[in-house]
Parts: sequence; C-alpha cells; structure tokens
Amino acid sequence: MSTPTSTAPGLPWIDGPAVRAALSPRAAVDALEAALAAGLDPEADAPRTRVATAAGQLLQMPSTRGSEVGTKLLTLTPDNPERGLPVIQGVYVLFGAPGAPGQAPRAVLDGVELTGLRTSAVSTLGVRLLADASPRHLVVFGTGVQAWEHALTFQDVFGLEWVSVVGRDADRAAALAARIEAELGVTASAAGPEAVAEADVVVTCTAATAPLFDGTLVPEHATVVAMGSHTTDARETDDALARRATVAVESRDSAAREAGDVTLAIDSGALAGIEDTVTLAELVAGTARRREGAPALFVTTGMPWQDLVVASAVAREVLG
Repeated sequence: MSTPTSTAPGLPWIDGPAVRAALSPRAAVDALEAALAAGLDPEADAPRTRVATAAGQLLQMPSTRGSEVGTKLLTLTPDNPERGLPVIQGVYVLFGAPGAPGQAPRAVLDGVELTGLRTSAVSTLGVRLLADASPRHLVVFGTGVQAWEHALTFQDVFGLEWVSVVGRDADRAAALAARIEAELGVTASAAGPEAVAEADVVVTCTAATAPLFDGTLVPEHATVVAMGSHTTDARETDDALARRATVAVESRDSAAREAGDVTLAIDSGALAGIEDTVTLAELVAGTARRREGAPALFVTTGMPWQDLVVASAVAREVLG
C-alpha cells in the first residue's frame, strides 16, 4: 500500500507515482469492466464542461456512483511546451467513501497520471470485448504520451509480439519504437499507414482532423480504436471502415456530442444513425456482439465515469 502525502489536514494527496503503484493497467481495465457489469449506466453520466481561459481551457469532468462522487479538473495550455511545461495539468478530487455518508472530501489525485491510466484502459477494454482473439500485432498512430500508454497497457493485458508505430515525424516514430523494445521487450519498428493491412489491433492517438488510413485495408478480424478526436468535425477513420465495421461507443449520447468518427459517418450515410452503434455496457451484458466477418471500430472520447471508477480503485488501494 502506497503512503500518500497530505495537502491539508485529513485530505490525502495521491501523487503520480502512487497512482501508478496502486493500480496496474490490467487492474484498471478490470475495474472498468466490473463497474459496467455491476450496472453502471454511462448514458446517465454528466457531460464534461469546457471554459475558455486567457491561456487555453479549463475542463471539468464530474461523475457520481453510489456514495462516491468526484470530478477531474484539467487545464489545457497549448503554449506550455515553450515553457518546458506539459500541455495538460490537473487534479482529481474524490468525495465520499463506500458505506460512508456525508460526501466528505476523501482525496486529491494526480489528474495527469490518472488520465493516462484510464484512457488506455478504456481502449483496451473495448478491444477485449470486441476482438476475435488476443491481439498480437498493434499498429499505433501517434508518437506522444497516449501512444506509449496504449502500447504499455496492451502489452500488460494481451502480451503483444509486434508493434508498428506510424507518425508524421520519422525520428519520433523510431524513438517510440526503440522505447517499446527497450522497456516492454516487444519487437517494434516505425511504419507507414499501410501497416494496418497486417494489424490485429489499430489505435489512433492523434490530433488529426481527417482519416489517417484506408479503411478497406483493415483485416476482417482486426479491431480499430479511434481515441484522438473529441469534436464532431474531426475524425481519424474513414467512411469505408464505418460501413464495414461493427461500431462501438462508450455511450450513444456522448458519441453524438463529441465523436466525429461517428457523427461524420452518420452525416455521410456510412452509418444509418447513432442507433447503428453498440455500447460497452451492451457488450459487457451480452446484449450486443460484434458481427462476424467484419472488423470492429471502437470510438472513444473519454467520459467522467471512467475517471471516477479508476480513481476510486486507486483510493481503495492507497487508503484502504
């Protein structure tokens, strides 16, 4: 059990290393699936809010589950890299405890590390529910933090054999591939978009606003996770893939609000409508399943309930 430091009398601070020590990537995936199996309804989750600031944005992501309540507060500051600071900074504030009334503040967690842990865990849960078999070849688009987090979590849960890194900057793609080989012990190399033709799973971790690859190349057995787009006018995957695939979302409501990979496919007619999707909750309950003989596409934008579930699991490990 990690020992938190205190930000104020009686209010523990769970820093980044303590978050990581408390919960493995696999444990985070299991916690999310267990919450859905227990009846958590993502459709009832509160939407995130965005407030423009002088230097960027303030994001708030509140959620509640039983006696536990929490919210994530993040700032997005695009100019921060010039100052040697991260673009995203923030905290998670957790209230309440299982079986304890009163909604008292329980802990404050490092929001950046929590986000890294839960984001890749959500993607991995989607693949675990959709994949025909445990994937061996991962193709990841992007060379940033989330590309690394996804390789880390997929390796922990599935045991990868091969990772192809696709990036706009060849040197950064090669550097990430080298890190994957050195730290995860998985064969990895830089590649081009055509690598999707040999993929078991594809994850797009980019800020792209237009499709990154030809959806006709994706094998029938493969699962694609589109997680980089968070607005209805941007997408990472094309209509060809949307037409072929079983399309899964975290919730239909959140996808309609934020997921361009879904809304633009609906606008073009590649998807008949939001009802043409399946949800994580339905996949966990067994009321929906992937179509045979076609790839799967999981579109995720991140939701507040996911942070609450993972933050609560971390707090239980650290605080008891």
